[in-house]
Amino acid sequence: MARGVHGCRVMSGSRLTALLLALTITTGLIDAVSVLGLGRVFTANMTGNIVFWGFAIAGVPAFSQSRALAALAAFLVGAVIGGRLGARLDGSPRRWLFTVGVVESSVLFAAALAARGYDREALAPVARLYSLITLTAVAMGIRNATVRRLAVPDLTTTVLTLTLTGLGADSWLAGGNNPRWGRRVASVAAMLGGAIVGAMLVVSVGLAWPLALSGTLTLLATLAYVAPPTVAGR
Repeated sequence: MARGVHGCRVMSGSRLTALLLALTITTGLIDAVSVLGLGRVFTANMTGNIVFWGFAIAGVPAFSQSRALAALAAFLVGAVIGGRLGARLDGSPRRWLFTVGVVESSVLFAAALAARGYDREALAPVARLYSLITLTAVAMGIRNATVRRLAVPDLTTTVLTLTLTGLGADSWLAGGNNPRWGRRVASVAAMLGGAIVGAMLVVSVGLAWPLALSGTLTLLATLAYVAPPTVAGR
């Protein structure tokens, strides 16, 4: 067992790494949905979203202040929900992660349903557009609050800046000994793979399928993690 940043005890090791890598794949999927299908807005990566908001303030065409602000507000709501779930279920890590996984995947499945009939080229209907921004950003806010509580180095599932910095700054070229390099490379590959698959799905079949895939991966990976380990010989 290990303790996260807030002291919550969680199982460490390869199962937790596998869960977080699976969630990193879904971030690539969600980024593809939001940037390619929701009008140049991030709903998983708030650093990029704030930059997009700055572009919109500067009057750059195709960027929208209202879309950026909707994503930021919904993300903060999701972070509050995720934080409250973590605080309330602090004494039961399996129950906590199971609950979070079910809630997050349910929100993503709701987004997949909302994407039916949505036109990503015209960003219409507008109500459907903002529903999708809100739902995906809430899901990612919940995710980030949870992963922050887990506090596993190099596996934030949504941003890679520090991961890439670690790869360079801790490498033998910089006089380091390459700690956790496998985990770092796997995290980059997971998000890249998710983005590739997400982009292909968005372009070919629309937003519903990558959103449904994100919800499915989130749910299955969480269930695989919280399931009691099998006992040899049984």
